[in-house]
Amino acid sequence: MARYTDPSCKLCRREKQKLFLKGSKCFSEKCPVEKRNFPPGQHGMGRRSKISEYGIQLREKQKVRRTYGMLETQFRNTFEKASQMRGVTGDNLVKLLERRFDNVVYRLNIAPSRKAARQLILHGHVQVNGKSVNIPSYLLNPGDVIQLKDASRKLEVVHESLKRTRGDSGVPSWLSLNKADLSGTFLAVPERADIPLNANEQLIVELYSK
Repeated sequence: MARYTDPSCKLCRREKQKLFLKGSKCFSEKCPVEKRNFPPGQHGMGRRSKISEYGIQLREKQKVRRTYGMLETQFRNTFEKASQMRGVTGDNLVKLLERRFDNVVYRLNIAPSRKAARQLILHGHVQVNGKSVNIPSYLLNPGDVIQLKDASRKLEVVHESLKRTRGDSGVPSWLSLNKADLSGTFLAVPERADIPLNANEQLIVELYSK
């Protein structure tokens, strides 16, 4: 399976903002964006040229795609699915991204980043409705219960993440977290206004509609 293997912090610097790809490092003074908030490379500081309309749309797409840790083909397929749904395509796209298994594990504070969430899922540590699911892109439905396996409840990465975020602090309204048994429930598909994503998804729609 193809995956991104270069330093994650380069992606944040390229988009000139934090994409929260490295967990606790993103909240510390070690975050490269705090020190070098310009694109990587020897010409990073000198890039002053005006960005075209296409360039603006491309940067927005790359920002969202990288935030959710997806490769281009997978992201494009998600967009195609969103475009076939009823409603606003941009809103549908963001809702589909938020329904991803790895994203929900991250939103529940069970993992410090989406990348860490994918690792937990791929290694079989997390269940959905009592059954093992090792597909990070699996789409959750209202009522689905996410829970760590009994043998996985002592994982340090999980407890460190919960400790850093103070358990259920910051958990979105469409999710509920039971810190006692390390489980969460996907209550409902969120509305776009309730999703904490700083992006203009309409630019992505315009890009893919060319």
